[in-house]
Amino acid sequence: MTTDPYRTVLGRGEARVSVRGSEFIGHAMPASTVEDAEAFIDAVSDEYADATHNVPAYRIRADPLREWASDDGEPTNSAGKPALSVLKHEELENVVVVITRYYGGTNLGVGGLVRAYSQATKKAVEAAGIKEERPHEQVSITIEYDDSGTVRGIIESTGYEFDAAYEADVSFSVRTPVSEAATLRDRIQSATSGRAKIE
Repeated sequence: MTTDPYRTVLGRGEARVSVRGSEFIGHAMPASTVEDAEAFIDAVSDEYADATHNVPAYRIRADPLREWASDDGEPTNSAGKPALSVLKHEELENVVVVITRYYGGTNLGVGGLVRAYSQATKKAVEAAGIKEERPHEQVSITIEYDDSGTVRGIIESTGYEFDAAYEADVSFSVRTPVSEAATLRDRIQSATSGRAKIE
């Protein structure tokens, strides 16, 4: 599961929805760990501490997938679950949302709340933008100068992002998709007759 491409949000997104006097502010953010998600939830809750509710939901890639939501005082399953359902429907992972509500004086009923929280979540995700992401890892390669041109040529042919440092030896730090890292290691070891030190 962890090497497969997945859908997530591009960056932070925010959207506002007004329903019968109540204002709902959706906040969406990418998060690669549960700790990142919880830190974002805490930050939004602190920023909007005067709100009636701050309803969180997240889906984090792990083994198994971590999903969590809270109604934050709204009627059971009227807020957190609808927000999480939008993330599931959009097949988003490594994403966290918080829907802030300022109560406007009119009770919306469970059905009205479900619609409002769903809409605010969807609009926040749209504002953040959606992308397909492939899990990456850093591959560190250390070689002598004689092999550096060969290795650099291989790395450049892949199109991966990399940094190079020319010191006593030459070091490359390559950001490679997890699913392709073994192939890169094999190519470099083969081209250098096993002289490359790869981590």
